[in-house]
Amino acid sequence: MRKVPLLFLLALRSGLAQQPLTLDQAVDRALHGYASIRVSQEQINAASAGIRLARTSYLPKVDAVAQVDRATRNNVFGMLLPQTSLPSISGPVIGSNNTGTVFGSALGVLVSWEPFDFGLRSANVAVADATKAQSEASLKRTQFEVAVNTADSYLTVVAADEAIKAAQAGVDRAVAMLKIITAQVDAQLRPGADQSRAEAELAAARTQLFQAQQAADVARATLAQFAGGEPAQLRLSPGKLLQIPPDAPPVVANAAVNPLVQEQAAAVEQAQAQLRVLERSYFPKFYVQGAAYARGTGAEVNGGRLGGVNGLAPTIQNFGVGFTMTFPVADLPALRAKEAVQGATLRAQKARSEQLATELRAQWNRAVATLNGARRIAGNLPAELASARTALQQATARYQAGLGNFSEVADAQRLVTQAEIDDSLAKLSVWRGLLAVASAAGDIQPFIAETVTK
Repeated sequence: MRKVPLLFLLALRSGLAQQPLTLDQAVDRALHGYASIRVSQEQINAASAGIRLARTSYLPKVDAVAQVDRATRNNVFGMLLPQTSLPSISGPVIGSNNTGTVFGSALGVLVSWEPFDFGLRSANVAVADATKAQSEASLKRTQFEVAVNTADSYLTVVAADEAIKAAQAGVDRAVAMLKIITAQVDAQLRPGADQSRAEAELAAARTQLFQAQQAADVARATLAQFAGGEPAQLRLSPGKLLQIPPDAPPVVANAAVNPLVQEQAAAVEQAQAQLRVLERSYFPKFYVQGAAYARGTGAEVNGGRLGGVNGLAPTIQNFGVGFTMTFPVADLPALRAKEAVQGATLRAQKARSEQLATELRAQWNRAVATLNGARRIAGNLPAELASARTALQQATARYQAGLGNFSEVADAQRLVTQAEIDDSLAKLSVWRGLLAVASAAGDIQPFIAETVTK
């Protein structure tokens, strides 16, 4: 009894998995499951953390230290240039040089705060903000490209399925004609050459069917890449895609909403923010500092040693506050070179913006031209298909009456099959043209809404 609900749920799940998929559902599944979108979302999270990191520069810096050592106490006069190898020793020169060691200890804290920085920290925060804005724009661009590619893959699968139907009809016609001719050849009413030609036409029709099936399998694999699932289990519900869409003015391109333009604008802003950081880097740095520390030693001023555990605990304390200024005097040439590099990067990003605008306009113009041509072709194909079918009927009738040869019938069959394929694909070519226009315009949501059956 306990297995019945589980089996029921499995059967229900299997049934749901086989539900036909509409174009808007395929796009929605891709937007929620495609890996590149999740990558872009995590990049936004990283950029948000970068903003929080940049804002921590406004906080005071607190350094604490604790130390215990056992070392000699010999000290000498003289300058020692800044380095990181020789430990420093404080205290007077005691005039001794021996290897006796004593305990020493230190405990202290230093607080540093930069009260003003000529806008450097705010410029770094602006860079982090611009990085996040660019990541968000990249996410929108990725979502847009995934949606366009999913919709295009869906249309390709529908077109491949329609081509299979037309190719299968061609095979059925060839099979029916072969049966008729075979019977006539067996009755010695037709030459054997006609049967051989009919068999060849059937083989050619089957080859065309296999090619259509191959194209459909490849198209389903591509669609499954975006929408998920197994290619063989993808069942589509084309709906309005098998009809010619209503004639309407093409969607006008709007650069303000185009995700590609928005991403490039964010890249320009980020480059500008990075340049502002460099422009504010060659300024003095001012710090308000406060320190408190204590030290202990087992050494005496006269060179003696206290012995025991003397020096393990800090016994002498000091504290102080001050104001420090540092200035990178020799950094100016390097900063000027960095500014030149960043300035060139900024100009390059602006040039890419102009190039992108030109390319998108040209893409929109090509898409509109393709759409207009597809509509004209789709309007002409019904007449072509009707004429091809009439020609096939007439050629078949002439052949059966002994007034024509089989070559005329074979040519007419191929013409009908091609006309049927062209007619089915012409409708989808119009939809593909609409998708291309919407893609160049930067918003395919109106296109997706148009495909939904109301």
